[in-house]
Amino acid sequence: MVQNVYLMQRNKKVGEKVVLNLKKRFFDAYYVETKEEALKKAISLIPENDTVSWGGSMSVLEIGLIDYVLKGNYNVINRDIAKNTEERMTMLRDALHCDTYLMSTNALSEDGQLINIDCIGNRTAALMFGPKNVIVIAGMNKLALTVQDAIKRARETAAPTNMQRVAGNGLRQTPCFSTGICEDCTSKDSICSNIVITRLCNPPKRIKVILTSESLGF
Repeated sequence: MVQNVYLMQRNKKVGEKVVLNLKKRFFDAYYVETKEEALKKAISLIPENDTVSWGGSMSVLEIGLIDYVLKGNYNVINRDIAKNTEERMTMLRDALHCDTYLMSTNALSEDGQLINIDCIGNRTAALMFGPKNVIVIAGMNKLALTVQDAIKRARETAAPTNMQRVAGNGLRQTPCFSTGICEDCTSKDSICSNIVITRLCNPPKRIKVILTSESLGF
């Protein structure tokens, strides 16, 4: 417990610095200490009756935001209930026109840049353009010192771990699914088609980053 106190103290100091750096890059950014606070802040940023959708994100799921949106007064584009691949792709395209898009980031650097790896690009596309507002939920476990460190984290930690999730049924086979280690593969089953660095938020404040002391996602 004592160690957790010291870690939270350290995270708060570093997290608040990262928030300032994000704001310098025109992101709207907040630091909170708990999942509950992250959920409360996210809710405050979503107007009622907004059309809301999301990209694949364990972080958004872990704070309870998807459950809240599904039960709330919103128009939801829920790609998770698609009956087939064609319907899912239609929903993914429709999500680019939503009011609020929910996601996490695979990594972020201490100077306030977001790094994301995506398979077909729906999540990174929404981050860059389309939805009126994007809310990014990130635990301090996603933080890396530099952009290059953040890319390394995204490729060597986030992507191989995510592959265990999406390929758990054995339908997709990549080196990292077998070994847990990124092999810089060009497999047709790779989920690393796009690597995107978001170094500035344009228009300003369109992307809202909620950084929490607790670990979220992977």
